[in-house]
Amino acid sequence: MRPAQWMPARRFPDARSVRGRCARRIAVERRGREHPPPPRPGPDVGGARRPRDLGEPAGRRELSCTIARMFQRTALPDGPRVISARLPGARSVSVAAYVLAGSRLESPEQVGVAHFMEHLTFKGTAGYPTTRAISEAIEGVGGSFNAATDRESTIYWVRVPTRETARAMDVLGELIVRPTLADAEIGNERQVIVEEIRSYLDDPAEYCQILFQQAIFGDGALGREICGDEGAIRALPEPTIRDFWSRTYRPANVVVALAGDLEHGAVVDLSARAFGSGNGVVGGFAPAPALPAGERYLLGHRDTSQAHIAVGVPALRRDHPDAWVLTVLNTILGDGMSSRLFQSVREEQGLAYDVGSGTAEYADAGVLGVSAGVDPDRLAPALAAILVELARLRDEPVPVDELAKAKAYLSGGLELRLDETRHLASWVGGQEAMHDRVLTLDEALEAVAVVTSDDVQRVAGGLIRDDALRLAVVAPRRRGTRLDAKLRLPA
Repeated sequence: MRPAQWMPARRFPDARSVRGRCARRIAVERRGREHPPPPRPGPDVGGARRPRDLGEPAGRRELSCTIARMFQRTALPDGPRVISARLPGARSVSVAAYVLAGSRLESPEQVGVAHFMEHLTFKGTAGYPTTRAISEAIEGVGGSFNAATDRESTIYWVRVPTRETARAMDVLGELIVRPTLADAEIGNERQVIVEEIRSYLDDPAEYCQILFQQAIFGDGALGREICGDEGAIRALPEPTIRDFWSRTYRPANVVVALAGDLEHGAVVDLSARAFGSGNGVVGGFAPAPALPAGERYLLGHRDTSQAHIAVGVPALRRDHPDAWVLTVLNTILGDGMSSRLFQSVREEQGLAYDVGSGTAEYADAGVLGVSAGVDPDRLAPALAAILVELARLRDEPVPVDELAKAKAYLSGGLELRLDETRHLASWVGGQEAMHDRVLTLDEALEAVAVVTSDDVQRVAGGLIRDDALRLAVVAPRRRGTRLDAKLRLPA
């Protein structure tokens, strides 16, 4: 799973990492979108489309864009796309490398291979033959590093003092294009991943999110757990793992993003040396099914003192014209202590300690969801309180002052986060990888500013419907068995 200090600590999309877990996967993306869409407000809600073919660059060139001067991009011939964000005076450099291959590319016979591959890269490379050598190369200079497998990409990142930038680039290049993938390491890592899967299933909040993803997306690639399941991991053939790497972990299938006080030309040269060149052969993923695709209510049992709820609806694809409207809607609903869910469910009714909402965006699908941990004996009133807040967004215009406060919270958070190299690298790299362009901060702030109360109610009305609602609950046995009858929005 992603490290909390690198990506948003509470974002709905799940991701799995080689170094362990962080905060809960559901809940809200903190203060803004990691890969925001172009600000194109429009009237339609929902819909789906295939991501366009990015093609291959003909040669090393500067890409035309409307980005402010602090962002620069270069596509290397048969190599990575390189984007840098200049932060004058920064003493650290953060580098994020996005491999455009995640669990959604897996066939049913390959379940778990993307996450398995991410683990294996840390077991040794041509230049750093052991896990210890990799760790010492970065931690020996005070740096930090990690990786995370998501559904449509795998992200590697390093943060080091500026003077060690070349070292950071070298390590990332080794991990991605020169792993050894030794037979013995593949065998050993199977059990490590099995234990990781078991840890998620033993955690009721994590298990609830696994069930909720299934309820929204069904049995397809988007509905499966990123790690796979124990049986799939034990049966995954070694040639399948190596084939996945050879097809997807190619320089031309990588986006390298760096944030810090470094000239763009130097970043490009370091990237060329670290990653080299080589085309990838990356097949497309199956389109998302008609949503929601899973069962209306999924119930899991765990012997715990607290029950966990995840309830929500299919939402908007990543590049949908109303994506920023949905971000503002989510902020009003459940992002932060001023949000409606926190104030109503926790502060006024005392039904939960932890409650929030969040979104997940994919190329052709999305999710808006709410999560809460509650007393097992108060599952029904907690669910009812959440549904009331969802219905309010659908039925009532958001007051002008509340909308203004939500937009100020969202915009201010974006400004604060982009003062740090780790968030800035994630901002520019994630957008380049997922959208093929980068919004400036001013463009993002303008996209938030133009959202109106009518926009929020219109989008809520298109998404929040009884027939779209899906619910997952993890609770002690004999609890939660009749909640499906209560899964209705108030009239």
